[in-house]
Order: sequence, then C-alpha cells, then structure tokens
Amino acid sequence: MILGKALSGGTYPVSAVLANDEIMNVIKPGQHGSTFGGNPIAAKVAIASLEVVKDEKLAENAERLGKIFRAEMQKLVDEFPLVSLVRGKGLLNAVVVNDTEDSSTAWDICMKLRDNGLLAKPTHGNIIRFASPLVMTKEQLMACVTIIRKTITEFEKK
Repeated sequence: MILGKALSGGTYPVSAVLANDEIMNVIKPGQHGSTFGGNPIAAKVAIASLEVVKDEKLAENAERLGKIFRAEMQKLVDEFPLVSLVRGKGLLNAVVVNDTEDSSTAWDICMKLRDNGLLAKPTHGNIIRFASPLVMTKEQLMACVTIIRKTITEFEKK
C-alpha cells in the first residue's frame, strides 16, 4: 500500500506489506527492503491518514457516491451512442467511449471536460478514468455529473 499525499498537505510516501503469518514468517531480516519503509515520520502520518479514512467513513462515502455516479453515467450510456459502458468501484470509475483505441476521441473529451472545469484521464485510447477524492460530497459529485453531461452533449452535436 502506498500513501502519497497525507491529509496534512505534505507528501510522505510510505509502503507497507500486509500478509498472514504463514507468509510473513518466511521473510527474514535483510531479505526484503523498501525505499519508503521504516520511516518513523511517514509511518506516523500513514497511521493518522488511515484513522481519518476510518473515522470519517471515507470508504463508505466512496461506495455510496460511486453507486450514484455509475447510475448517472449509465443514463448517459443509455442516451448517447458516444459512450458505451460505465464501470468502476467506489469513486474510481471509467466510461468507455464508443470509438477505437487508436482514436483521439477520449483525449478530446478529456480536454473539453478540462475546459468545462473537470479533470479526467484518458487511458487505453478509448476509456476515460474518473478518480474522485474520497472526501467528495454528493453536491460536488452532482456538479461533476453536470459537467460530464454537458460535455458529452456537446460532442454528440458535432
């Protein structure tokens, strides 16, 4: 597990290996190393970050909002031939653009999303990835859905 940005605003990379005793008891001192392992400050920040995730129920929030997001994106799939599929888990989601992997359509949509106020990442040529923050609210999510709908509608009119 890698925790990049700590909630305090600083960047403290940290790594951890989690496994059961059967696996962990095989690893002896000196057999496993980590660039970011063993840093006491980063470990403390990681623990604090995980406590926030638990205390503020951020995983539950991601699951709830992800279902809403996918339902809203499914409406676009049903309405517009430009998008053919929505998939994801929690707040990590993707929309498949109905075009070839070699096309620039997903990239062009992402550039228009940017112009309309929303950042998204094209991947594999015809897929747009949405990676929303765990602290997102329903109001913020719906604002994003509005931008996505506006952008897809503009592309359909071309």
